Amino acid sequence: MEAVNYILNFVFDTYLLVLLLRVWLQAARADFYNPFSQFVVKITNPVVIPFRRVIPGIAGIDMATLVVALIIACAKFAVLSSLNGQPVDLVSVLIIGALFFTKQIGYLVFMVMLIMALMSWVVQSRSPVQLVFQQLTEPLLRPIRRLLPDLGGIDLSVLIAFLLLNVINIGIGSVLPIWRIL
Repeated sequence: MEAVNYILNFVFDTYLLVLLLRVWLQAARADFYNPFSQFVVKITNPVVIPFRRVIPGIAGIDMATLVVALIIACAKFAVLSSLNGQPVDLVSVLIIGALFFTKQIGYLVFMVMLIMALMSWVVQSRSPVQLVFQQLTEPLLRPIRRLLPDLGGIDLSVLIAFLLLNVINIGIGSVLPIWRIL
């Protein structure tokens, strides 16, 4: 049973992250024709397109994809709870799903910045993934770079962003004890 829980956890988490990445790609106006962007769109289209017919976008934000991502986050806890023989309370599933959805946004930002930083050290030429990750993180890192003094070519903006994300995570964790469980 533990293996089934692990696999379902992985599938739900991964698909939720890809859905959130799609929203972020659209909000950042990242290169749509980049192979990585095309992969994200094609893997999420079967689930998102039916919702797009009903739920319009608002101010450039793909609300249909956000709704699907929230449904996936809630479904994860409903499915895992019922598989483990725990009672499924709709209100609890909605609250835990919304909290998990929010935490995954921060996790996605962290992972994209981490992968981008590692790729900048390892990859010699520009890869399609690196170009898209740079387009995604630049709006977040630019204000930090403006505040930092010139350190002779060393960019500490990613480190400062990591610290800020952890401070936010700790702050939310102290207010919402269930946050630590997620």
